[in-house]
Amino acid sequence: MVMLCFLLDLRTLSPPLLRDLKQSLLQLANFYAISSPGGLKSISKSKSLADKIGLCYVIRNRISSSSEMKEAYRPRGNFSLRDFHHAVNNLPTDAFLPELTNNITISCSDAHLETVLSDKVLYSWGGDNEDVGRKLIVISSCLLENLDSVTKKILVVAAEKCVSVDFVLLEQVSSGVFSDISESINSFSKNICDLENCSFRNRLPDAKVLCTLVKEWLNDLRDEAELQGRLKFKRNILESLNQICCNLIPSFNPIIDEFEPCQVCRCHGYPLNDQHGNKMMKSTCPVTGIELGTLDLVCNSLKVGNQTVLLMPSFHYYTKLKQVITPIDFNVIERTNLGSLSEGLIVGTPFVVVPSTSNEVDDTDQTELNNQVFQGLCSALHSLDQGLVCSSRCNTETMRETPFQCYYILLPSNNGVMLLRRLAGSEEVIPIADVSQSFDLIDAKDMRESVKASLLEIEATDYNPISHERGFHQKLNVLVKESLHFGSLPTKSEEIPPEPTSTQVDTLNGSEVLKESTGSKLAFTEEMPPLDLKSGQDKITARITEEWEQLIVNEIPDIKPPTPCVSRQKLDNLVILPLENNKPLDETSRILERLEVPRKLKAKVASPVITSSGAPIDACLLTKKPLIPFQPTQNSVMGTVASQPMKPNFQRLKRKK
Repeated sequence: MVMLCFLLDLRTLSPPLLRDLKQSLLQLANFYAISSPGGLKSISKSKSLADKIGLCYVIRNRISSSSEMKEAYRPRGNFSLRDFHHAVNNLPTDAFLPELTNNITISCSDAHLETVLSDKVLYSWGGDNEDVGRKLIVISSCLLENLDSVTKKILVVAAEKCVSVDFVLLEQVSSGVFSDISESINSFSKNICDLENCSFRNRLPDAKVLCTLVKEWLNDLRDEAELQGRLKFKRNILESLNQICCNLIPSFNPIIDEFEPCQVCRCHGYPLNDQHGNKMMKSTCPVTGIELGTLDLVCNSLKVGNQTVLLMPSFHYYTKLKQVITPIDFNVIERTNLGSLSEGLIVGTPFVVVPSTSNEVDDTDQTELNNQVFQGLCSALHSLDQGLVCSSRCNTETMRETPFQCYYILLPSNNGVMLLRRLAGSEEVIPIADVSQSFDLIDAKDMRESVKASLLEIEATDYNPISHERGFHQKLNVLVKESLHFGSLPTKSEEIPPEPTSTQVDTLNGSEVLKESTGSKLAFTEEMPPLDLKSGQDKITARITEEWEQLIVNEIPDIKPPTPCVSRQKLDNLVILPLENNKPLDETSRILERLEVPRKLKAKVASPVITSSGAPIDACLLTKKPLIPFQPTQNSVMGTVASQPMKPNFQRLKRKK
């Protein structure tokens, strides 16, 4: 983390130069507002952007005629884009002193370095965090005189506190000073050459130079770690060296396409979104978690980047971006020489451009003319080795309209088709680092010849994408093959059990008959001695009462062991016994009317198994189970019953009078 402090000497900056410099500072703040800690592509859990920019300036006091330093913007924890813009726009515009234009140097005491490099200003920024680095950028149109011992001591102490000082000289174009400025620059460079934390740069104040300075300062604020790579060769490229270490620096920094509307809490000004950017269902403060009311919200706000919010007036109207509707308009701006076009500025997905087969006017002659003009344009551009620069409101990466201009390059070819590529704008260009170093030309020539000899041993072919597979299909095929060993998941019909059909329960002399909706009947009988009917009914009543008490009170049925089986003939006789209309209700029917199966036991009790095979009479035909009705299978009347227990519905039999 690096904090920047700008010290502007407004006495030496002319009004036009100050205007351009103020715009550069505003651009720096805008870039930083849409960035995230650790880079634009990183995801940070912090709800706000750290404040790492400070602004001070030096002016002359009109009353005392002495110079003084003032703070325009002081870092206070969270970066405020509005406050920084307000501070920059309110810099004094009448502080320029024309009499200093003929002076090349100013005294060190007038620069107020000792005031800025103190515990009251720069050293207090960032608190006691040792990981915070600080950098002072002194911008002026005049050089400092020979550094005295006091100023050198201040700079040495700054180095001990990990504070770097960068002196930026923006030369004024004035007659009569060109002969002396070079000598003064050399003298000042010698004075600070022994200070490792000090640097000096002499720049002409044009738009390109200021844009480059802004991007360099932005890199200091973002404090991104450089990607490192290695070029590995199959054979030694030089003697025993088979690899080259290098740093990977991006040449393109994409910006956002829109400013999203959002709601913020009035207490802290944080958007009511979660860490993934989704709108929260409840209106709660992201900091305290307290539920917010309607008056506690600011609905008309815009989100700039991920961590910057602007509170807008009520009359501001936001227009949501629309999906692009074809055809997309590309406005031709200029021709450009392809030899001067840097490939680092070409970004995005390429599109092959061919003449359209259908015209807006469905006319064969118009379509043919359109094709001929397209072929003529492609051929002419190819012969000139030039391309067409176009602008559009469509971002081909997102296929949405944007409020910002997008630039494209139309590249010709010799086979009648063209290629459309997106070009980086001025806000998206990252300056290329200067890696030029001074070395002996003779040694460089020998090195080049040695490396060239090694390169000639590498096979040289025309690139064919068919022979350079990435391995997608091979990897996916292996994963699918391994997945087949897992087996298959059950189908939906196997997971959901069939729903039981509605049944009607009739009571017949201690027997229960389940009547399905289809009309089929299945009879379950209790063991009853055929000779003594009254005593058998008493035993059945006592046993049923005991079992239902166990089901309701104990919730665990006591399953009795199998009782001696009844002959099939006796069972059939019991089933088909006619019901006497004048017979009073027995005690069993009255008990079953009042009892109901507990719901949580319906799924616990297993269904009885009744066999209909031709087994001997001694085989057990019935297994003693609680009297819970079950649904029979559809395959056979006396087959295995495996459905869930159903709630009995016992109806009182009506007597005939």
